[in-house]
Amino acid sequence: MELQRGFPLLVQQYKALFFKNLLLSWRNKRSTFLQLFSSLFFIFLIFCIQKAVQSRYGSSSSFESDTDPKALVAPPIPPCENKYYTKLPCFDFVWSGNDSARIGNIVRRIRENNPGRPIPEDKVIAFRTPNDTDDWLASNPMRCPGALHFVDRNATVISYGLQTNSTPAARRGNFEDPTFKFQIPLQLAAEREIARSLIGDTSFSWVVSLKEFAHPALEIFSAVQSAGPTFFLAIAMFSFVFQISALITEKELKLRQAMTMMGLYDTAYWKSSSSTTVGYLTFIIGFLTQLVTTFGFPYSQNFSKVYRIVWSFFPPNLLAAGLNLLSDATATPQDPGISWKGRKRCAPNDTECVITINEIYIWLVSTSCLWFILAIYFDNIFPNTSGVRKSLVYFLDPRYWTGKGGNKWEEGNICSCSRQIPPLEDIVPDDEDVQEEESIVKQQAHEGIVDSSIAVQIRGLAKIYAGATKIGCCRCKRTSPYHALKGIWLNFPKDQLFCLLGPNGAGKTTAINCLTGITPVTGGDALIYGYSIRSSTGMSNIRRMIGVCPQFDVLWDALSGQEHLYLFASIKGLPPASIKSVVQKLLPEVKLTEAAKVRSGSYSGGMKRRLSVAIALIGEPKLVILDEPELWQRAGFAAWNFDKIEVAIGTGFIANISFAGDVNGTPNQGDTFSTDQHVAVKEFFKSNFFAELQEREKEFGIADIQLGLTTLEEVFLNIAKKAELESAAAEGTFATLVLNSGTSLQVPIGARFIGIPRTESADNPRGIMVEVYWQQDDSGALCISGYSDEMTIPPHVQLPPTSTPTSNRNVSGRRRQVHGIVIDPSQIVD
Repeated sequence: MELQRGFPLLVQQYKALFFKNLLLSWRNKRSTFLQLFSSLFFIFLIFCIQKAVQSRYGSSSSFESDTDPKALVAPPIPPCENKYYTKLPCFDFVWSGNDSARIGNIVRRIRENNPGRPIPEDKVIAFRTPNDTDDWLASNPMRCPGALHFVDRNATVISYGLQTNSTPAARRGNFEDPTFKFQIPLQLAAEREIARSLIGDTSFSWVVSLKEFAHPALEIFSAVQSAGPTFFLAIAMFSFVFQISALITEKELKLRQAMTMMGLYDTAYWKSSSSTTVGYLTFIIGFLTQLVTTFGFPYSQNFSKVYRIVWSFFPPNLLAAGLNLLSDATATPQDPGISWKGRKRCAPNDTECVITINEIYIWLVSTSCLWFILAIYFDNIFPNTSGVRKSLVYFLDPRYWTGKGGNKWEEGNICSCSRQIPPLEDIVPDDEDVQEEESIVKQQAHEGIVDSSIAVQIRGLAKIYAGATKIGCCRCKRTSPYHALKGIWLNFPKDQLFCLLGPNGAGKTTAINCLTGITPVTGGDALIYGYSIRSSTGMSNIRRMIGVCPQFDVLWDALSGQEHLYLFASIKGLPPASIKSVVQKLLPEVKLTEAAKVRSGSYSGGMKRRLSVAIALIGEPKLVILDEPELWQRAGFAAWNFDKIEVAIGTGFIANISFAGDVNGTPNQGDTFSTDQHVAVKEFFKSNFFAELQEREKEFGIADIQLGLTTLEEVFLNIAKKAELESAAAEGTFATLVLNSGTSLQVPIGARFIGIPRTESADNPRGIMVEVYWQQDDSGALCISGYSDEMTIPPHVQLPPTSTPTSNRNVSGRRRQVHGIVIDPSQIVD
């Protein structure tokens, strides 16, 4: 089937991923609702803050433009309870000069003639002198808003003084000006009644009007300018929290890894997730830089243009600058703001005009494109969790754009500054079949021969995981490098099922990951249909012709089986017109027709495995790699028809391998692959060995013959023991064996018979030994499961020379680690 490539494939992949994201968003309505309406919530919060600030000063006219203020006519003396923060009981006013009867009459008329509200007598206190009044005010704070001090000088002169607290106050959005609220009403009342008393006319009209000067509005606090940058950044980050969780889920479930193996373009992936290119560090840095920008840096004539250019590459800074311009342009109700047509002009109230709104728009669009391209670039050149990366200048290689070439490897590894990986050892295989296979592959590689009958040719493939340094309390422990693959030379012929058999930790999955480009190789190479796995161009071409079913199901729980097939068919590059027919053909073949529209999260384990296999078979791949095939065997694929497909299978255990393949390869801790025709092996035991025993039954006195083959698990465990023992000898790795006597021995991993030092006696002149039992843990590593009773070392056993110290303690007094004596199992006679 001809697959799409280039820009049409990029568009198709983007559409498929975009539709996938829409489906996941629709099926996670709660998080989607929060993402969509979180922006409205933050905008509403800014609106509430602004309204709260405005209401705080709402009773003051200073923040409003007033060309003709309203006149305040003869304001009355307000009740003392109207003053903010007053204490009860309170008094409307107090006065001094009560030794004069004329002054007493004036105060009485002030109370009685107060406009709109006569003042009760008990709300006024009289004193003889101003000092007495001050003493009372000092001992009774916040109980009276003002005081009048009268002096009756003569028949024609009465003087007075006015005492008030002129400090403005505000409460619950209301502003209180004591001058207008208390001082002026007391002053008008005192002058009115003094004038009436002096002229002797109690009905004399005394009307005074007061008004402010006409004034423009003062600038009020702007929530958009002060808190807007942080709030708008929080809007983006709030959505980021949900989206980054989706990306982490895809990473943990290796969903992106699965899409990459199907040929997903990095550009399509990042374009569909472009809003997740910022992180929590960006929020922290953005918050700090926005604060700096709010105070004018560097968008001012006081700073160099170079500073502005560098500062503008970080989008949150531009956002803060734009909000500053908008806030200044709408600081008062009379300001016109900024219109779309006027975006190119200097903003209102912007006296320096070093940047316009239009320039900010251009900068934001340009930097968004720049950071998007850099995200794709850094995603390619920085190693992922598996260490895969491309060359620093991969985009300059024409083959990256044309897809041609890729039959030779080239890569740009990042140098390791902290540790060095040791060179590979030159291992000579013991098995004759392995030697013969290795010689054939080496000769073909040396002569540059490309055998058309070979699907996969592995040329000295090696993978070494560098050791790590663990720093603990007062000591530093360094682990040795781990050799997962130690130079494999192997051919995978076409039209065969090639089975990789081996125990946990043998290197099967590592080999598969190297072949599919998930894990970078340390040394050697492999050609898949002539394309090198160490070439980015070659791997791109390889992924177009292979199908991979990983060890674990990589599925979205919220997507149905049918939607998975549509998605991966689009990523693979199938023509849009053929996708529906391919999906409809695959569903019945994997027995998922009835469950096609059911979400995969509701599938059983077997149904998920069948769906994963169906995904691997999309696009009629030439080579299908199935990891852990016993899982898909249980799912009903034992009789699958693999015509025109070469299949490589990696597994840890197969109870019955008769169905599995034409050729079996057994990895031994990554160093050699033993290959055999399992049918020939079975026929040898059946027709030769077993038949001969039957013929010579009477000669050897055999009463009954039963033939049983060692299980694969036992074979694999023996292989693992041998490999671990060799590795322990080379790298010095040991396990601790604690005997019942309390003695602790350091035992090389995989050693079977161990002699106990310093146990020689008259009864046991050679000393004592034990047999150590081993088993594999969940990670595939060997661990001690027990040991036998102590037994005497036979006299014919040749013990290796030892340098065991006479004391169990070192110079510092600490106990030494006692090493057991390794005894060759072939010298022990059962």
